[in-house]
Amino acid sequence: MHTLPRLPCYLNGHYTELPDAKISVMDRGFIFGDGVYEVVPVYGGRLFCFAQHMARLDRSLAATRIRQPHTHDEWKTIAIKLVAAYALSTGQKAENTDQLIYIQITRGVAMRDHVMPTDITPTVFAMANTMKLPTPAQRAQGVACVSADDFRWEKAHIKSTSLLGSVFARQISFDAGAVETVMFRDGYLSEASASNVWVVKDGRVLGSPKDHLALEGVRYGLIEDICRTQGIPFELRRIALEEVRQADELILSSATKEVLAITTLDGQPVGNGAPGPIYQSLYEGYQRAKAQ
Repeated sequence: MHTLPRLPCYLNGHYTELPDAKISVMDRGFIFGDGVYEVVPVYGGRLFCFAQHMARLDRSLAATRIRQPHTHDEWKTIAIKLVAAYALSTGQKAENTDQLIYIQITRGVAMRDHVMPTDITPTVFAMANTMKLPTPAQRAQGVACVSADDFRWEKAHIKSTSLLGSVFARQISFDAGAVETVMFRDGYLSEASASNVWVVKDGRVLGSPKDHLALEGVRYGLIEDICRTQGIPFELRRIALEEVRQADELILSSATKEVLAITTLDGQPVGNGAPGPIYQSLYEGYQRAKAQ
């Protein structure tokens, strides 16, 4: 039997612990997956790229017509309290902890109807969670990935809680003993099941466009900044499947993976089969950003 850890959380104005947090069975997040979420990394007790995560949360809420229940300052207060509570629950000092703050907002509680009700109060949930970063071996050796057609819906730019398609996509790689599933729509790269994908060719970093076919990861801006600082050409455009197959390097990015080299795709080596110099530059730049 799976038992929830007694980690701190926030639900509709009250702080409690995960096993004690309860919602209505008629919550539209439960019935329809009608909600959005955000995941904010915390390094050394400090919220990382918080403003950028809040901006994306605003975009997701606007796209789904869910009211933003808090100001950004109110969200920061909630997050900081959860950071401190997590540290207390794990017997650490807040300034020594790396963790994740997960935020979820659903449309609220109503009788089941596909039409969006406008007179209900959003359900607001947030929790502190353990951060599981790539292992030293994964950093040194890179990771294996597989590819698949992108069979998900065409509103991937919304960070929606309706994640069954991404669950199926991630299961493909899990069943194959791989770390991620790199997806293609109509012969062009979109993203991975829970990560963005970057293609390196001839010293240039390429990424998918900021459109409805891929979620704009917060690391989009960060990786662009690192590339600009280090003089690495950076471009967002449609990337054909064959370009991915012929890449010098492939790189994943996400809140939990940070940046991580893909060294095999569908059993074939990427480049020389080892993390490359552009990955190393991005990783070092990411570590500097964390320390600021």
